[in-house]
Amino acid sequence: MTLPRLSGRELQCLEWVSAGKTSWEIGLIIGLTERTVNFHLFNACRKLNVYGRQAGVAQALRLGLLTGQPHLSRSERTNSSAFSFESDCFGPETTT
Repeated sequence: MTLPRLSGRELQCLEWVSAGKTSWEIGLIIGLTERTVNFHLFNACRKLNVYGRQAGVAQALRLGLLTGQPHLSRSERTNSSAFSFESDCFGPETTT
């Protein structure tokens, strides 16, 4: 059996799904729209012959395609460093 050839973006999106992130969150993290993230996940699942993002993660793990550690490219680290998901989306924590 030959391993499917997933693109870097497809693998990156699957890695973030394995970390429990939604498509919207993945888009914020790596600088893509939610629609583009879903496009990459759909293509990855098609190549893996599965239906659904969790099945895609499971199959990619079985095949040894995922490291289990989501990562950002250098440009993504630079672009996302000013963005804090929790504080920018939900505001600063306040104690009362």
